[in-house]
Amino acid sequence: MLLKDLYDLNPVERVKVSRNSHGQPVGSEARLLAGYLGIISRNANMFPINYESWHHMPDSNKNQALDNIKERFALEVSDDYIKKELGKKWRDHKSTLKKLYFKKDISLEEKLRNVPPRMLSRQKQKFTHMAGSKSFASVAEAEEVSSGQKFGRLQFFEITHRKKDGSPMTSEAGEIMEKLKEKKAEYEAIASTDSSVNHENIDNKIITEVLGPERYGRVQFQGSGVTPTQYFGSGSQQYIPSGSQAQAKVQRLRDQIDASQHG
Repeated sequence: MLLKDLYDLNPVERVKVSRNSHGQPVGSEARLLAGYLGIISRNANMFPINYESWHHMPDSNKNQALDNIKERFALEVSDDYIKKELGKKWRDHKSTLKKLYFKKDISLEEKLRNVPPRMLSRQKQKFTHMAGSKSFASVAEAEEVSSGQKFGRLQFFEITHRKKDGSPMTSEAGEIMEKLKEKKAEYEAIASTDSSVNHENIDNKIITEVLGPERYGRVQFQGSGVTPTQYFGSGSQQYIPSGSQAQAKVQRLRDQIDASQHG
């Protein structure tokens, strides 16, 4: 089904959208829902851009949009999830319009001349991924169903940043994969000699060190709707030795290996 087909549904027909354990929409219908949310978020009558922030947008507007969406979709995801996604898409749309028309005191003709052809927001990313228009949640579900095993975030990075032939999507993605592997080996070596290390949190620590801290309210490689509290737990203690402690232990292990090789 395509987006245009949604407008031809009978009043009793709706597209069912399933969710995963994190409350995210999954399956081919998730892509359809995301596209429709984009259309609704750009509706100037429903969501005017003159409001300072999404929090100032009247609840009546949000509820009107929600009713419209539910006329076409049978949702397993929560109303809060839908409103949060609408807010994100509305902010992105508002930001795009401001950059095009309000930021610089130049003529419209000059603005149009300066717009790079087929400019996409993904060009600003440090490295792209191969998930395409599928959500991370849908990709994860498909991989887990296919393999019959649960995927960690390090594995998920590899899956979404390799081409079909197995090579890295970009040279930068390849460098990051190597760094992730090196860190994994280092921390597993530490864990083998330090019982205080929580094995379940090694991947999280590695991702933070290589790719930076989690953005506020987000979890890397989990997609929209998954919060740190939801993913890690409200009382999770992700203890791994500090950077200096870890480096010292790694160096000691390397020294031991060198000694054994030259002894």
